[in-house]
Amino acid sequence: MTQQNRPAGVLFDVDGTLVDTTYLHTVAWWEALRQSDHVVPMSRIHRAIGMGADNLLDHLLGAGRDRGADDRLRAAHSALYAEYWPRLRPLPGATDLLRACAKRGLRVVLASSATGREVDVLRAVLDVDDVLAGATSGSDAAHSKPAPDIVQAALADAGLDADRVVFVGDSVWDVAAAGRLSIPCVAVACGGTSHAELADAGAVAVYDDPAALLSELDTSPIASLG
Repeated sequence: MTQQNRPAGVLFDVDGTLVDTTYLHTVAWWEALRQSDHVVPMSRIHRAIGMGADNLLDHLLGAGRDRGADDRLRAAHSALYAEYWPRLRPLPGATDLLRACAKRGLRVVLASSATGREVDVLRAVLDVDDVLAGATSGSDAAHSKPAPDIVQAALADAGLDADRVVFVGDSVWDVAAAGRLSIPCVAVACGGTSHAELADAGAVAVYDDPAALLSELDTSPIASLG
């Protein structure tokens, strides 16, 4: 099959990229850690959002910590974050961007490492299941970001090859995960990471949010998949 005959697609991170959750995760982790007597500044927590919980806790508490409390910390975070579910909203332009990509004939895939229940909630918020070619959850990856496992799972779910996709994410961990498979990452700054930091991490282009990417879709790296 020639390159032009092979399907092309766009893989989207969800938290902080399509749905406005980054700071909610930050607060939920801060409170979960506080409940277990860990004092961690929110600024440090925010910079770790986008990693899987295992890597996030390594990053914040050290890899040599007593891991016996990890399940309790994860459960506390999940319970605290779930309180926000009824109020979650898509980021500006998110649903229109997904539909615009599908209209171009691209396979649209949600490459999320959230829990299965959280992914269900996020999909309901986005309400674009009719244009999705695939979606992942954390159970699809043996190792969490910045490892590329979830990206590989998303490719497999949608029947795509790494050289025929672009990844869209909001964190340096998204850029790193895509980069390990030589997939170009288009970044959005709506998760709270600066344009400069995302570019320095290796993003091929950076936009303010999904609406900004949508407005420049014809000249974005996604257009090259056409």
